[in-house]
Amino acid sequence: MNLVIALLSTRQYLTADRIRANVYGYDPDASDEAFSRMFERDKAELRDLGIPLETGMTSAFSAVEGYRINRDAYELPDIDLTSEEATAVAVAVQLWESPELASTAQSGLQKLRAAGVTVDLDATTSTAALPARSRGSEPALGKLMAAIDAGRAVRFPHHSAPTEPYTQRDVEPWGIVTRNGRWYLVGHDRDRSAERTFRISRIGDDVVAYGPDNAVRKPDGVDLRQVVDRIIGSPVTGTATVWVADGHAHDLRRLGTRTDRRRIGDRDGDVLELTVRSPDWTARLIAGHGPDVLVLDPHDLRAEVVARLTAAR
Repeated sequence: MNLVIALLSTRQYLTADRIRANVYGYDPDASDEAFSRMFERDKAELRDLGIPLETGMTSAFSAVEGYRINRDAYELPDIDLTSEEATAVAVAVQLWESPELASTAQSGLQKLRAAGVTVDLDATTSTAALPARSRGSEPALGKLMAAIDAGRAVRFPHHSAPTEPYTQRDVEPWGIVTRNGRWYLVGHDRDRSAERTFRISRIGDDVVAYGPDNAVRKPDGVDLRQVVDRIIGSPVTGTATVWVADGHAHDLRRLGTRTDRRRIGDRDGDVLELTVRSPDWTARLIAGHGPDVLVLDPHDLRAEVVARLTAAR
């Protein structure tokens, strides 16, 4: 890593002697033969990693060979996200607190930072967290994701409603989809020989993967979101008009359409129009932002948000 930093930080070619004297990790007291072996090993490792190590003369008046890394070839281009991609990232943020995904999430953040992407932690905390009951139990979610990744079938207890008893299901899992604040497993139900969706919050913790790895894969051409929409339906219950304070509720801004500017009290903000597919989920999302979001219309949604905030107080 020190060698990479040194070779990225120069526009000129650095000689092996300068690298030996200035890069931490090389012993200046080691023999020439020992340094040569270590340096050749490190150069080979950098090239194996795909790092564009260049060689050239250190000056027009010298025949000594030097080294540098072509910054233009090494660095990633700017990463620009569309509004849909940014929304997907915002949804993914909700899983970061899951114990099963914490280490992976941190690794992802480190890779983004290494790629030169500014990670705005303040922005991520402004996204209202998905309640655990919407995601389902952490053990079930972790086991299902592991089975999907390994390409294995699963058996698990599932009930169609909280008051119904559990029944055992045998499924080839294809993937997990979020829709209207809820999480669904999509796959092929072996007992029923048909595509099925299962709300993860209704799956018990006793998820068992079985069979060989890579035996289960999502069929080509199957859109998991379309499967969920077809089976569950995609009802639109109406629209809502909300006021959002400047600098807050970025998730709502991505979901809505700005229609006006308005000052409420001593704060400026935008008026957004939202499509409401699940009044319950929309009320929870808005209530999670406290005083930074106000429901202007309809009255029923406003009353639901007020009731949730009153209960929280």
